[in-house]
Amino acid sequence: MSLAIASSLPLPTMPAPASPARQTGGEEPDGATAADANTPTSTGAASGSDAAQDDERRELQELEARDREVRAHEAAHLAAAGGLAMGGANFSLQRGPDGRMYAVGGEVSIDVSEGRTPEETIARAERIRAAALAPAEPSAKDMQVAARATRMAAEARAELATAVRESYGERPAATPGAHVDEHA
Repeated sequence: MSLAIASSLPLPTMPAPASPARQTGGEEPDGATAADANTPTSTGAASGSDAAQDDERRELQELEARDREVRAHEAAHLAAAGGLAMGGANFSLQRGPDGRMYAVGGEVSIDVSEGRTPEETIARAERIRAAALAPAEPSAKDMQVAARATRMAAEARAELATAVRESYGERPAATPGAHVDEHA
């Protein structure tokens, strides 16, 4: 059985591309005329294209930051999962205005099956929990996986405790933690 640990971090807000001013000669939506839109302002004639370039530059910076964050998040999962990872990270990609692809989401699949013994199950559950909580900012999905691993470990510990109690039951008057006088 496998489960994916995902980085469901909020996506950055991407600004809408700047729309060029209409050159039709009619009334603009803000009440200015097309002639006004073509008139240089105190900020210069190229202010519209500068704003568009600034928006594009800002979008690229956000995508690059998101890409670094997502890749680091998934790398932390992989490093902590060790042999429980079922392959590498899978990324959701978005094309930036520069034509390059940027990771905006990702997931790592890990094996969450129980071990052959309660001790092995406890060790696996602890590794799964560590992998889920490895990133600096675990996502809600990461927290769910960690909680599931904690439950898995608790169940294995209960099973182990039952086995220990039962093994004491084979000796007369013996209970865990009780002193037994073997010489009597």
